[in-house]
Amino acid sequence: MNIVMINGSPRKEGRTGKLTSIISKKYNLKKIDLSELVLPIFNGQEEQNENVNIQKLRLQMENADAIIVSTPEYHGGMSGALKNAFDFLGSKHFKDKPVAILAVSGGGKGGINALNNMRIVLRALYANVLSKQVVIDPSDFVSEGTGLGENASFLVDGLIQELKLYTQLSKKLNEEWAASNY
Repeated sequence: MNIVMINGSPRKEGRTGKLTSIISKKYNLKKIDLSELVLPIFNGQEEQNENVNIQKLRLQMENADAIIVSTPEYHGGMSGALKNAFDFLGSKHFKDKPVAILAVSGGGKGGINALNNMRIVLRALYANVLSKQVVIDPSDFVSEGTGLGENASFLVDGLIQELKLYTQLSKKLNEEWAASNY
């Protein structure tokens, strides 16, 4: 099962990057890190299709069976870096794929607006976003940001288990559908 996780934060040392590192290591997931994968600002021009980082992003997403997206909440929405990455992608990268979403909050605002913002954009890309979602607060990190506390780990584990279940079901249904239409 090829699950790809996106760190939607442009910050090199941010909590969202720490969260995606913790999760990708624990579950042995491939990771797209938008603090490292520098993308130009989307302008819809054909020459952007030649950009190596855009091609890399598209290939990883196209080959994914499922996707996990994590973002900080910036001014009531997802990060601009994440929205920009989504703009380079299309329905072929998301259609029929289960997607899990997480937000990393700070400043007591809760992350729910970023989650809702991601849902709107992912729905436009035909993603199957799980109803279960997780918000991680600064207090959820332990061991100087290298681990998650018991409650946060429990929530993330449940999200990953549900994503894997839906991915298996989705693959099976797609195979059965394909077989019945030939």
